[in-house]
Amino acid sequence: MFKEFREFALKGNVIDLAVGIIIGAAFNKVVQSLVNDIIMPPVGLLIGKVDFSSLFINLSGKSFETLAEAKKAGAATITYGLFINNLVDFTIMAFVVFLMVKQINRLRREETPSSATTKDCPFCVSSIPLSATRCPHCTSVVE
Repeated sequence: MFKEFREFALKGNVIDLAVGIIIGAAFNKVVQSLVNDIIMPPVGLLIGKVDFSSLFINLSGKSFETLAEAKKAGAATITYGLFINNLVDFTIMAFVVFLMVKQINRLRREETPSSATTKDCPFCVSSIPLSATRCPHCTSVVE
């Protein structure tokens, strides 16, 4: 059983998966920084000097000026500003993954040229060479 597990773990797929997870985690940090430090500040400025990460709804009934004060007091809050930031993070990540998959699919199509050397006879559905004008199986004329 240990031998089977070792063979499974050492296959390229498991190692590729591990590398993908590590690169994905690093890429996630870059996207979070892009959203939090570059995209959201100008958006907040355009909307009216709003810091999205500090937007919250207080559910405790007490008044708090900042999210930090509410968290320190242990008040129940809905932090919808952080949700907006995470939504933008997700959208960017999904778009980048879409572009990567689209590029990979395009490269795969270029690697596999059409190497068909045969076609099907429309009468007997036998496989015949592309240049054949008559089917060798049923002797029908093929255009």
